Amino acid sequence: MSSYEDRQLDALGDPTRRAILERLRNGPLPVGSLAEGFPISRPAISQHLRILKEAQLVMDHAQGTRRYYAIDPAGFAAARHYLDLFWAHALHAFQQQVESQEE
Repeated sequence: MSSYEDRQLDALGDPTRRAILERLRNGPLPVGSLAEGFPISRPAISQHLRILKEAQLVMDHAQGTRRYYAIDPAGFAAARHYLDLFWAHALHAFQQQVESQEE
């Protein structure tokens, strides 16, 4: 596993970061909007966003005085590709099991 995949899986391992990603599913949001409803401070949310950005799971852009965050489709495509390797292996093992029972 590459360090890139390690960073992505580590980033996804935290429930707060997963909750942030859930909120970003509906489109880009500024940090202030993302922080609403979390029991942690806005700077803590910014720290989580930094980790997600380093893992290439989110991207950001400035709009006026605000910084908007959005899901990075390329980063999620890479994470999905990695996980699909396991899924393909599991499907192959299932196929072999079924075929061996048919014989």
